[in-house]
This record gives sequence, structure tokens and C-alpha cells, in this order.
Amino acid sequence: MAQSMKDIKRRIRSISSTKQITKAMELVASAKLRKARQKLEMTRPYYQTLVRSIREILSSTTGIRHPLLEKREVKNKAFIVITGDRGLAGGYNSNVIKLAESQIDDKERAVILAVGLKGRDYFKRRDYNIVGEFLNISEEPQFIDASSIGSLAIELYKDGKVDEVNLVYTRFKSAMSQEPTILKLLPVENIEEEDKGPRTLIEYEPSPEVVLDYLIPKYIHSAIYGALIESSASEQGARRTAMESATDNAEEMIEDLALKYNRARQASITQEISEIVGGAEALK
Repeated sequence: MAQSMKDIKRRIRSISSTKQITKAMELVASAKLRKARQKLEMTRPYYQTLVRSIREILSSTTGIRHPLLEKREVKNKAFIVITGDRGLAGGYNSNVIKLAESQIDDKERAVILAVGLKGRDYFKRRDYNIVGEFLNISEEPQFIDASSIGSLAIELYKDGKVDEVNLVYTRFKSAMSQEPTILKLLPVENIEEEDKGPRTLIEYEPSPEVVLDYLIPKYIHSAIYGALIESSASEQGARRTAMESATDNAEEMIEDLALKYNRARQASITQEISEIVGGAEALK
């Protein structure tokens, strides 16, 4: 019984140490989440408006030929998969990876642009064709990071190495809710207009090709940057929730173990009293 009590006390100390770590990580994640949400709230209207405006302009490009508007038979697909560089974020990384894999029909015809260490490691272990690695940017992404990713994707499409480029990321809905999302970037598709009225006639100077050479990369880079910002906030929200849950579970385990310890201690005391009483009776 004494040994059992010793084991229980050791487990309580171990779980208490773990609880201190998870609580500290929860506080850190909360601070990072506040910062990420502020950045998201400032940038989301900008990139959403920019992307929507460029897509509206592109919707009037009927009859204009451009390499990034050209639709062709889809044989090879590229997937820009945005994950975190660290774990301990609940299902954040696994959910977005699972969505990406569900869209891959043929592993041999898919290429991966891995954003984040967790996604890179996952696809590397499974022998996917990784053509780009962008690490240590998941928590504080910059527009230059999005430009590097987008430029590689555009190059792959222009060179005919892929026939479709998809962006897989996590959309931030709230601190408790994040939604894995997929967006087809290339070929650029026209937006679906709810009204069927006449389109605005747009004149391009100096030429449609020159204008589209500027607009389409801007659209791609802005969409990727928006996804990076969304994913950054989602990662911190998921990590805060996971660490909060881990801390609560640790508290419950400590309470259960404390109850077991008290019962074991009470049983030990009762046994000792019984032995003393029994010894006294034997001496009579």
C-alpha cells in the first residue's frame, strides 16, 4: 500500500509539471492569437477586395488569350499546402493535410509546394514529389513569402509541368473554429456573376497581355498571402484550444489521483489501527 501511495504521488508530480507546461503554452498561444487576429482583421479586407476586384476585371477577358487563362487537359496537379512548423495544435495540421490528400487522384501526377515543416515532413515520408519548401514562415508570414510561393507556382504552370494549381489552407472562423479550405488558383477562372446583365467594357493599355501579365501574378500572390494570414491565425487558435484542453485534462487527472491517494492513505491508516488493536487484544 505504501508503494502504491508513492507511485500515486510520483504521478501527481509528473502531471503537475506537464500542466505547468501546457498552461504556459496556452498563455503564449493566446498572446500570439491576439496578434495574429489583429493582423488578419487589418489585412483581410485588403486582400479580399484586391482579389475580388482583379477577378472582376478578369471576368471581362473573354476572347483574350493568355498563358495563365488557358485551360488544358488536367494531367498533373500542383498543391500549395499550408501547415504549421510546429505541432501541439490539435487537428490543425492533420486536417489540412487530409483535405489535400483527398484531392490527389494520382500520387505520381501530383507535386507539392510545402509551406510549413509539418506538411513537408508528412509528404516527404510518403515519397510525394515536393518541388518547393517554405519553412519557418507559418507564424509570421510576409507578402514576400507569398510572392516566392506564387512565382514558383506560376513558373510550373507556364512551363507546362502542371495543368492546375490548388491552394490548400485553413480559414479562420473563430478561436474555436477553423475550416480547411481549397482554392483553385490556376488556370484563373472567371467569377460567377449572379446578375446576367451586360459586362463592363474594359480597354487595356498598352495591351491586354501586358496588363494581365501584371494583374494575374498580383492576384495569385494576394490570394496566397491571404491564405497564409488565415492559416497563421488558425494555427494559434487551434494551439490555444488544444493547450487549454490539455490543461483541463491534467487538472482532472490530478483531482482523480488525489482522491485515490487519500483513499489509499485512509486504508493504510485503518490497517495500522487494526494491527494495533489486534496486537493489544493478543496481549490481554
